[in-house]
Amino acid sequence: MKYQRLAIPDVVLLTPKILGDARGFFMETFRQDEFVKHCGNYQFVQDNHSSSGLGILRGLHYQHKQPQGKLVRVTQGEVFDVAVDMRQSSPTFGKWVGEVLSDTNKRMLWVPPGFAHGFLVTSDMAEFQYKCTDYYAPGDEYALRWDDPTVGIAWPLTAGAPVLSAKDSAARSFKDCPWYD
Repeated sequence: MKYQRLAIPDVVLLTPKILGDARGFFMETFRQDEFVKHCGNYQFVQDNHSSSGLGILRGLHYQHKQPQGKLVRVTQGEVFDVAVDMRQSSPTFGKWVGEVLSDTNKRMLWVPPGFAHGFLVTSDMAEFQYKCTDYYAPGDEYALRWDDPTVGIAWPLTAGAPVLSAKDSAARSFKDCPWYD
């Protein structure tokens, strides 16, 4: 596995070594000792899986009192995946990074606690899977507006505005969101 720190160094792009032949492929998707070495000493407690169609945007979500780190990947289709630094004490506070994750490139993204996370489906459909470092806490859930001008995410929109859930349509602006210390 190759581990690459991005423009926000706490966010790490993981690219697996893929072994393939006429039968198909094999790859290691997670190894605790290597993950700790490159990303930090985190334990995962919950796995999630979603399916979404073209133009659907999920996020930007985070939990404030029970922050979740997320190791995300796409097993079918393609998404543009985004992490926004919500940590006031960070030199990259309010900045974002984005990467294309797909079933073809098989890359994964480590989004540590303290970040809002979301993705836009850029293929006809996408299967999205992720591991979390804390449990889902419905009363602690927040959403940052996908189009907040302060953050200024350059989403690769091809067909106008994305499709949002009611919760994401009512998301807060960056200045109105609770931040981490």
